[in-house]
Amino acid sequence: MTQENDTARVRTVRALYAAYIEGHKDIVAAMLTEDFTFSSPRDDHIDRDTYFERCWPKPSPFARLEIEYLGLADDEAVVRYRAIKRDGGAFRNMETFRFKGDKVAAVDVYFGRDV
Repeated sequence: MTQENDTARVRTVRALYAAYIEGHKDIVAAMLTEDFTFSSPRDDHIDRDTYFERCWPKPSPFARLEIEYLGLADDEAVVRYRAIKRDGGAFRNMETFRFKGDKVAAVDVYFGRDV
C-alpha cells in the first residue's frame, strides 16, 4: 500500500461521512462497488440498494459526525466517530471499511453507547 493510496482512502472515508450528513446519495453511490455490502447489528450484509433504502433517512437525524480515530491497514480502514443528533443526543460507533481498489466494497458497523 502506498502513501498515495492511504491518503486517497482517508479522503474517501471523510468524504463519505460528509456526503451522508449532507444527504448526497449520488456522491456516496460513486464511492461504492457494485457488489457493496453493509452490516450492522440490524442489517446482515445488505446490498447497496437496500443500504440506501434503510440507512439514508430524510432528513438525516444527524447534525454532524466527528471522526475521532481513522486508521488504515492494507485494504481496510477503521473509524471511531461521535454522532451528534439533531435532537441534541450523541453516541459513538465504530465502523470498518473494506476497499477494492479505490472504492468501498463493505462497511461493518459496531454500535457504541450514548455519550
